[in-house]
Amino acid sequence: MSNIQMITAVLTLLAGIGVFLVACSMLSKNLETLGSSKLRELFASASKSKLLGVGIGALGTAAIQSSGATTVIAIGFVNAGIMTLAQAAAVIYGANIGTTITGQIVAWGISGDGGISTTIIFSAITGIGAFIMAFATSDRVKNIGGILTGFGLLFVGLGTMSGAMESFSELESMRVFLASIGNVFLLVLIGAVLTAIIQSSSVMTSIAITMVVAGLITLDQGIYLTMGSNIGSCVVALIAGATGTTSAKRASLIHLIFNVSGVVIFMIVGFVISMASGNAVGFGTIFGNLFPGMPQIQLAMFHTVFNVVAVIIMLPFTDLLVSAVTHLVPDLAVEEPEGKIAPQTHFIDESLLVTPSIAVQQTKNEIVGMAGVAMDNFKSAIVIARTLDFSERAEFERNEEQLNFLNRELARYIAKLFGEQLSEKDRGYLSHALHTISDLERVGDYSANIIGYAGKLVEEGLDFSSDAKAELEALQEMVERLYSDVMHAYIDEDPKMIENAKAIEGAINIMGGEMSRGHIDRMTDGRCTPEVGAHYLALISDVERISAHLYNLAKATRGLKP
Repeated sequence: MSNIQMITAVLTLLAGIGVFLVACSMLSKNLETLGSSKLRELFASASKSKLLGVGIGALGTAAIQSSGATTVIAIGFVNAGIMTLAQAAAVIYGANIGTTITGQIVAWGISGDGGISTTIIFSAITGIGAFIMAFATSDRVKNIGGILTGFGLLFVGLGTMSGAMESFSELESMRVFLASIGNVFLLVLIGAVLTAIIQSSSVMTSIAITMVVAGLITLDQGIYLTMGSNIGSCVVALIAGATGTTSAKRASLIHLIFNVSGVVIFMIVGFVISMASGNAVGFGTIFGNLFPGMPQIQLAMFHTVFNVVAVIIMLPFTDLLVSAVTHLVPDLAVEEPEGKIAPQTHFIDESLLVTPSIAVQQTKNEIVGMAGVAMDNFKSAIVIARTLDFSERAEFERNEEQLNFLNRELARYIAKLFGEQLSEKDRGYLSHALHTISDLERVGDYSANIIGYAGKLVEEGLDFSSDAKAELEALQEMVERLYSDVMHAYIDEDPKMIENAKAIEGAINIMGGEMSRGHIDRMTDGRCTPEVGAHYLALISDVERISAHLYNLAKATRGLKP
């Protein structure tokens, strides 16, 4: 092979890897977008049991074709407090099983007589998918086209890599060099380093499969390279965990320990088998006998068995592993100045942006939490106005600061989400969400106004009459009923609750009018002064505005259901 042929082979291999990576990304994004609601439901149920978490991790990874993304989702959920560390560990275990699906697709796709022609047939699906994407008008149909294109591109990349491997196999010096790498530790290290560089164990496994098929390496060499790819796949999770909370660091460390443990266990087993048989039997021999004449299936099956067995072994020790990483990564002692608690988000997390559909759900959860904070401040404001007891003023101020913080952070996060590939429903929801967080921030502002009226009453030595206080208490109860129905409508997208909320909001406006007229009657009877009345009327007006902003949350759900 000439130097030009060598350079051509290297460039061809790089092209194949690039196409394969693009295919994985396209397949992942379109699968996720198409099944966004199902994906959210899937991960939401991961907290029910460890075994279910393993299944969900496997299914989720198979669905979005990325164990790294699944692991990052789990870390994000730990950050948000939705999953415990043990539950996230189970999902991470399952992700390792799910990631073997790509290897199986590749292996079976090039199986049988004339495997390369099978690859071409599958590659042709790229054109079908691209045609659909070009002419489809529906987002859903375009996503289907994207899935077909991504699936086809897997085999375009695979065919390109296979061609490069065949070129390398003609070079005697390359064959001799690769044959000389018999040290299993070195093979594992090479697999880990290469996977860390390309950040895809699926690509590394596929490269190993093409090398085994081309005869460049033995099945045993391919097996240990694949083991190393499992360790290298931890890099994405380690990066996500490094910038996250303590729990996120622990989750990424669990991922690393689990993968390393699986490799160590299998290397020990392989050593024992080899010693017991006088170096006559190894993993390659076993899987070669199980699937004779199909080296690609042999390696893909080993990869699946390796991950399934590792999960079976490690799952009973999950709690022990969680305890170990908790000691390795202890909680940080953070002292806030003067006992002040800094504003923070509880659900949204930057790492979740790799899976936009999950990030959208977390955005909704954050907004629900924001609504709770706004409502707490409204109730506090009315109580202070009725009692002129300002003992809860500090808590009110902290909540107000939290509302302003969430308004900014959610707007920033939503803007980033708009740059991701989203379903039509998710994009519509986010458009409404920008208005929703503004509505909730305004609820906080009007509540602050009510506190201000109470403060002026104290300054002026005034107070509301007992009748006015009773009316305010009844008004508060009406707003709380409105809030309850609004949140049911917002969370469940229930049309009936939207209508209920509309009726209550109308009743609040009627009540406000009656309270205003009652105030005029009290002034006429001398039971109330104009000075107090001015604050009272302003307060009623602000409560009516608060009810309108709350009702906007219910209205925002119209049209969101598919």
